[in-house]
This record gives sequence, structure tokens and C-alpha cells, in this order.
Amino acid sequence: MYRHDAPASLTLFTVKNVGSEAGAHTGLMINASQRVIFDPAGSFGHASIPERNDVIFGITPRIEQFYTSYHARTSYFMIKQKVPVSPEVAERTLRMAMEYGAVAKANCTRATSDILRKLPGFESLRITFLPDNLERQFGRLPGVVRSEHREEDSDDNSGVLAAIGTAP
Repeated sequence: MYRHDAPASLTLFTVKNVGSEAGAHTGLMINASQRVIFDPAGSFGHASIPERNDVIFGITPRIEQFYTSYHARTSYFMIKQKVPVSPEVAERTLRMAMEYGAVAKANCTRATSDILRKLPGFESLRITFLPDNLERQFGRLPGVVRSEHREEDSDDNSGVLAAIGTAP
């Protein structure tokens, strides 16, 4: 279990196609009593990183960078939208993600929006299957800080996974 010392927060990850800028995947990093990524229907994983039912545990800054680099490559980039929340909201989000269960393919945004809309301060969010729609809705919340991450490496992201095992 990894506990990040930053204040409680939620970070929405939206993976977007470089050519069309259409959303392709949604994930949610939860900084609570431990830092995890809810990666519904996601493909990121490595034997050294604990995962259960689409919740990835132990999200150190190094693992967060691997997660970002895994998704950002020649044909995709990542939007990160971080919002501070109370410790209580962060803990509730963590519990909900852990109880949600594994998510079927193509349901990443639906699952994430389903959790978010049940949280205090997030009631305005609507369930959606579209990553771009959730990104826009989330971006309208007060206090959201947006950043963009692009990389120019190959679409073959297996190298990122291989590097996890060799990184210090």
C-alpha cells in the first residue's frame, strides 16, 4: 500500500487520439488513504504492480509516470484533470472503486462516470460512455487543474511495461 503525501484529490485521465482528438479511454486516480488508479476495462498491468478488479494499487510517482507513458505515444495523448476533494470524499471514492468490480470492455467511461456522479460535489456529472463528454463535464467542476501529456514513442507500448521491471 502506498500513501502519497499530497492532499486528497481525484485525477481524471482521458486518453485521446492524436489525429481526431476523440477520447479512447478513461481512468481515475484516487489519492486517499492510499493512492490507486481505477482503470476500468484497461489494459495497463505488470506482474510487479498489484491489481484487483480494475483497481491498480501502489501508485507511486514512478508508477503514475509509467501509466501515463503507457497511454501516451505517437497516436495517443493524455489529458489529466485534477481536483482537490475532502479526505472523506477521497475515501468514499476509493471504497466505491474497490467495490465496483471488473468492468467490461468499452465501459470505462460509463463506470467512472457512474462512480463520480454519486459523490458530493459531483452530482452534476451524468453517466456517459464517451470519454470526451466526461472530460468536458469534469472540466467544469470548480478547482480543476488540467494538464496534457504527449510522447512521440512507438505505438508498441510493450517497451513501457518491460521498463517497469528494470526501473529503480
